[in-house]
Amino acid sequence: METPTAPPVPRPAGPARAEVPITTTSPVKKERRWSVAALCVVLATVAGLGAAAAVTSASDRTKVLAVARDVPAGQPLTAADLTVAEVSADAALTPVPAAQKVSVVGKRTAVELRKGGLLTTSQLTAGSGLGDDKQQVGVQVKRGQAPAGTLAPGDKVLAVTTPAQGEQSTGSGKAEAPPSTVDAVVVTVSRPDASGNVVVNLAVTPSDGPLLATRASQGRIAIVRQPRSS
Repeated sequence: METPTAPPVPRPAGPARAEVPITTTSPVKKERRWSVAALCVVLATVAGLGAAAAVTSASDRTKVLAVARDVPAGQPLTAADLTVAEVSADAALTPVPAAQKVSVVGKRTAVELRKGGLLTTSQLTAGSGLGDDKQQVGVQVKRGQAPAGTLAPGDKVLAVTTPAQGEQSTGSGKAEAPPSTVDAVVVTVSRPDASGNVVVNLAVTPSDGPLLATRASQGRIAIVRQPRSS
């Protein structure tokens, strides 16, 4: 015998309700989003400041003259001795502006210039800077008659007259007379030739110029460098 089934209970009529999905935002994700946003703001600010600093730095830079190679004291400057460098404007620096290159070419150096340094007007002189009020005599010095590789412009030296042929001591027992010397200042020194000889330009007083030139033409001059002041 079958058991009777109860009829279904009807649901009350009414508008259907939509199911709303429930989403949950993790606090960690929110913090990450804020961190990324803050980082972007910081990077944008830094980039802006960097660009502004670059523009400011570029506008403050100026073109000046620098030394392209070593130049001894007393030498006239050539265009090849100079190059153009860009430096930041600084009141403590007084380099020669690059626009004045033409006017400084031909001037002589009052001091030795080193490659890579900035050129200043105090390093230049209208004259040679070495014995401009004196006579200059070129003396060819043989190997062994001058300190090898140590003479430099500005050095004080003695130009010593060496004996001529037949003037050497005869062994008679007489005291040998002291050598004749001339006080001089080195203006320039040439590079040694194939034989090791160099030409030294010396500045001397007008009274010693003719005598030194005469003895130099006879090859009777040796150079003694005086002690350099500390």
